[in-house]
Amino acid sequence: MKSLIENSCLKLEKVRESIAEVIVGQEPLVDRLLLALLCDGHVLIEGVPGVAKTLVITTLAQSMKANFSRVQFTPDLLPSDLVGSLVYDPREHTFTAEKGPVFANLLLADEINRAPAKVQSALLESMQEKQVTLGKETYRLPHPFLVLATQNPIEQEGTYTLPEAQVDRFMFKLKVGYPSMEDEHQIMRRMARSAPKTSVEPVIDLKDILETRGLLDKVFIDEKVEKYILRLVDATRNPSAYGIDISRYLRFGASPRATIFLSLAARGLAMLNQREFAVPQDIKDVAGDVLRHRMALSYRAEAEGLTSDDLIEKILNTVPIMEE
Repeated sequence: MKSLIENSCLKLEKVRESIAEVIVGQEPLVDRLLLALLCDGHVLIEGVPGVAKTLVITTLAQSMKANFSRVQFTPDLLPSDLVGSLVYDPREHTFTAEKGPVFANLLLADEINRAPAKVQSALLESMQEKQVTLGKETYRLPHPFLVLATQNPIEQEGTYTLPEAQVDRFMFKLKVGYPSMEDEHQIMRRMARSAPKTSVEPVIDLKDILETRGLLDKVFIDEKVEKYILRLVDATRNPSAYGIDISRYLRFGASPRATIFLSLAARGLAMLNQREFAVPQDIKDVAGDVLRHRMALSYRAEAEGLTSDDLIEKILNTVPIMEE
């Protein structure tokens, strides 16, 4: 078992090295994208313009032998622009399904919060059911299928707030900040050229990814660790029961998907660290990315300048790992 995990990690390490040929820094983002790929989870990436959100995703797609589509979301985007439509053939008097860009293994939804509700609704079915309905027919999406979405937290004009039901479908919400001065120096040297390198060759195929995913179920997670996950999620709903004075800052806590994704992500992180078992520290390491978009803050929290990350930190520092 351990040798299988080590071999699988070596393949994923090749992807990481391939991405590093183009991307400087952003190791935490790359690691989480690989973890999402391993756990079959969608990812929402938030960051200011110019921090390589889109470039990281496109480079990841290039490093894989997989189908990749990019859709630039805009306020005038239609559902048919994303999922496809039925095209009428006047000679045969029949309708033919013209599949849209969502029929890919990796879908980059760039500036996802710029699209209106009908487009988000069409994307929601794809994310949750891994299928698309065109007319009276339902078509399965390719396997694997991941939505990697980006959004800009600064601009508000021409944007739409994503529905809570859709946000909850994302396994991770990742925040991307500015690079360090040293990394930015390397970015300047590498990209300030007439023809900078922006592409890589594939180093892994879908068969390898699916085989690696199959090992995830064999990673052991103790019942005590599972109960720690349950307590963390419950603390987002009933913080006072754990002596955490944050109830006034929360409108509602995390959904059961948080429990599922914390378990998956902890085992996936254990695999990436070449371990056959998950430990509580794995859960702490992924808790922020899994929980931050599943906790709805009250106006009071916003007025006091608190973020969901601040509340998650209090929960992690208070909820005991072992039951007392």
